[in-house]
Amino acid sequence: MVRTALVSAADERTYARAVPSWRRSDARPVRRGVQLLIGLVLYAASMAMLVDAGLGSMPWDVLTQGVVRRTDLSFGTVTLVISVLVLACWIPLRQRPGIGTVANVVVISVLVDPFLALIDVLPDALGIRIALAVGGIVLNGLATGLYVGARLGPGPRDGLMTGLVARTGWSVRLVRTSIEVGVVSVGWLLGGTVGLATLAYALAIGPLVHLFLALFTVPVAVDDPVEA
Repeated sequence: MVRTALVSAADERTYARAVPSWRRSDARPVRRGVQLLIGLVLYAASMAMLVDAGLGSMPWDVLTQGVVRRTDLSFGTVTLVISVLVLACWIPLRQRPGIGTVANVVVISVLVDPFLALIDVLPDALGIRIALAVGGIVLNGLATGLYVGARLGPGPRDGLMTGLVARTGWSVRLVRTSIEVGVVSVGWLLGGTVGLATLAYALAIGPLVHLFLALFTVPVAVDDPVEA
């Protein structure tokens, strides 16, 4: 009602022509849901690419690899267990999950093992492994921009970071660095793979996510029921 009163019909038409429907503040929930799902599927694929490349994994996946090597559990199962444990840490931090949070846990945990099996049929050549690592890093940035940009709830690990920032007053940089150094260290001690791809991911993921978030973040009205 407020928008109708303050914005003319001509302005509305200009807005409609300039902004794609899926990026408008009144974008339908189904559009955001599709973007979320695509982002999570691509995220699982990017994880599998980096793990299979064997040149170093993403920080949390180093921990997952370490646990896998100490147990008989699959990569997807360990990913699920760690995600649930991280979500449990939200309780004292008073973080509230969204539908995207639950989808993050379920979709990635279910799909990462099939993607690993699919990629594992590729030849074990150095050139292919490098291509998998580089492609996995770029794809992860794209996937993060898609699922975070859908604005349906943060992933478990992102929520842990933001919760700690809110409760401690520390900077995002300090909290995120502390968490990732911690999980990489524990994962490495357990046998996870740390390598050049781990370092490349740490350096590249920030600029990549910044780029893709600018492209895919769906603006949401203050009174949007989905955002609420």
